[in-house]
Amino acid sequence: MGSYEERDVARQRFDVADAAPLLLDARGVVTSWTRNAEALLAYPASEAVGTGLAALLAEPDARRVPDLVERWRRDGGWAGLLTARRKDGSPVRIMARITSALGGGPARWLVLLSELADAPGWDMSRTMLEQMVTGSPVGIAIVDTDLRFVWSNAALEQFGGGPAQDRLGLRLADIQPGVDSESIEAQMRHVLTTGEPLVGYEHVGRVRSAPHRETAHMMSFIRLEDDEGHPTGVYYTVVDVTERHRARQRLALLDRAGRHIGRSLDITRTAQELADVAVPGLADFVAVDLLESVVRGAEIAPVTATDALRLRRAGQQRTAHGDGPWVLLKTGGVVSYPAGSPPVRCLASGLSWREERLDPLARDWTTPPSDDRSATSPEPAPLSAMTVPLRARGTTLGVTTFFRCRHREPFDREDVQLAEDLVSRAAVCVDNARRYSRERDAALVLQRSLLPHRLPEQDAVEVAACYRPADELTGLGGDWYDLVPLSGARVALVVGEVPGHGIGAAAAMGRLRTAVRTLAALDLPPEEVLAHLDDLVARSAHEEGIEMYSAGGDSTVSVGSGCVYVVYDPVDGRCAMAAAGHPAPVVVAPDGAVTLVEMAQGPPLGAGGPPFESVEMAMEEGSTLVLYTDGLLARAGAWQAGADHNRLREALERSDVPLDLHCRSLVDALVPARPHDDVALLMARTRRLGDGQVAAWDLPADPAVVADARRRAARQLARWDLDELAFTTELVVSELVTNAIRYSAGPIRLRLIRERALICEVFDTAATAPHLRHPRTTDEGGRGLLLVSQVTQRWGTRFVSDGKIIWAEQPLTDPLP
Repeated sequence: MGSYEERDVARQRFDVADAAPLLLDARGVVTSWTRNAEALLAYPASEAVGTGLAALLAEPDARRVPDLVERWRRDGGWAGLLTARRKDGSPVRIMARITSALGGGPARWLVLLSELADAPGWDMSRTMLEQMVTGSPVGIAIVDTDLRFVWSNAALEQFGGGPAQDRLGLRLADIQPGVDSESIEAQMRHVLTTGEPLVGYEHVGRVRSAPHRETAHMMSFIRLEDDEGHPTGVYYTVVDVTERHRARQRLALLDRAGRHIGRSLDITRTAQELADVAVPGLADFVAVDLLESVVRGAEIAPVTATDALRLRRAGQQRTAHGDGPWVLLKTGGVVSYPAGSPPVRCLASGLSWREERLDPLARDWTTPPSDDRSATSPEPAPLSAMTVPLRARGTTLGVTTFFRCRHREPFDREDVQLAEDLVSRAAVCVDNARRYSRERDAALVLQRSLLPHRLPEQDAVEVAACYRPADELTGLGGDWYDLVPLSGARVALVVGEVPGHGIGAAAAMGRLRTAVRTLAALDLPPEEVLAHLDDLVARSAHEEGIEMYSAGGDSTVSVGSGCVYVVYDPVDGRCAMAAAGHPAPVVVAPDGAVTLVEMAQGPPLGAGGPPFESVEMAMEEGSTLVLYTDGLLARAGAWQAGADHNRLREALERSDVPLDLHCRSLVDALVPARPHDDVALLMARTRRLGDGQVAAWDLPADPAVVADARRRAARQLARWDLDELAFTTELVVSELVTNAIRYSAGPIRLRLIRERALICEVFDTAATAPHLRHPRTTDEGGRGLLLVSQVTQRWGTRFVSDGKIIWAEQPLTDPLP
């Protein structure tokens, strides 16, 4: 890079106040030397006069002198930067201007030298400075200490307010009434007072050049001072940053949309979130109208522009000052659009529509008829409007309409693009909610169809149940409960939970519940029921190739399921229970004492592990068994199931209400309104059969005792006023006791129970189960159990620790109240 820089002589001029002048002849030899030149380069006049210019310059500028002489001769002058050499040899950067000298004599050229040591560059003349500020595209103005305009450039006129001469003596409020002049002048006063420059102050408002458009300007303020440092005014610049401001607003609006739209899987709430986000940042009024099938979660039929449509108003919002010809509906209200109207065309084509200024005489579609109006805004001047379809995955779900009032600029293409971005985000969320609602409704219908609609009537326990599905963000789970009547007036109480959510979990729950009822019909003890369930789940998982604990929401295999199975006998008040990966039951004594049952916790179903164990306990009449899934004790803060039994204990202790109400209030107290896990609760208050409802006799294993057994049974039926059942009961007793004597060598026990049915039980010590036979005509025996099955409602066998019990039930014509 060279050590000098040329400047166009015709366009630049030096101020001579601080310059050091000298004269050169035609050959570039010094002919006149001044004191300023001596002060600058330290050469006295006696040494400088007669010296060539090259001798005063440092290399490499000294070698350039011949070229410079030729140039200033040709061009009539030259200006640029040079490096001179002082007398002591030190270099000094100087600004030089060479021009033709006036008058005759040997001096042909006038040279002006100015040191560059502390200067930022050239010393600018007034003309040069005026060219800079007047030609600048940046608006520049100077106000005095009273904040009145004393000078401004032409670029400031682009913001309105007239030419510079019309501004003189006026204040900002007189020129730009649409801006916040008080805040701007406050910044000016601060700069005048403190002397601290203010750079990058952004102001948003409406200037005269764009009264219907919000514009943004970046302003900087600097205090001007006289030679003594006293403030004389403020110099400020104005740059239009509207496009940057609008881009920032768009990004902020999109960011807000990302944070606020789609926070739930509720269609109406998502539509309302879209309207809330778009007002007032994008529009003064926004209406989100969805197809009826979308709201219901059904399949969507295609729309044509010739159809008149009835849509559902899913969301709407307006500004406080947003008066317009729009209809405010109740959420879910029906709004009708005529055929060919912009919303209908938008729905049919899937394309957005925009109108900068609506024709007041041709906008009937903006006030569609509706029976669900909550308010109607008055008619103002023409509006700007646009409609954007809600499209997701190639399907149009509805339409969003945006309006702006007359005090705002009309919608432009960038507004349409922004609206499409907002609506597309909301459309995906609405479609997700629609799809989820459809699946959730199907799963809920499936699950509720699989849950008992009404628990069976029986006398063993007073029972109440409550089920609450999970929050929509988590999805419907597989919690369930059941009550199964067993033989001998006993009941089985079951509560279980299937992992996963959705239709798969509901289907798995149905399979598991069916299996439990089937196993319960076999009269197996609790630990054996769970063992068979465990085998069934593991076998099903193996057949479907699913690893343990990996069952998802779409699987119909209940690997990892939990279950608690309880059998209660109202005759002796004994209760047997076993659990597989499930919370243990809680017992509330008649005096209100709450006890958590201590029992061995078996592994989840299908997981394998040690055998299941059951525990037996005696229950006082009036005790309450509480069976529940782990969602009942889910912690509301962390949404994690935890063994917070203190909350359960407190809720159970402080209640003296009917069982059904107690069950619902318990769920309300422990479970949030929008739980993250399903909750199933089954409460059973125990009853005992009275002594007058049970009759038992120990019989010897002697065939002669059969007749005595018949007589005893007949007498007991007479005491119960059940003489009409005497014949069939004597037949059943005769056949069952005879079989027991024939196939068992130990003691025999006969028991009659009067509950909702008449139950006849015969105990023997044999380990073999009887089989129903179909004898031929010529067979002499084998008809006993066949006769029993024909004259009774049902019969069966259950095994106990020391033998088996064969039982048969007959319906009572007048059951006990």
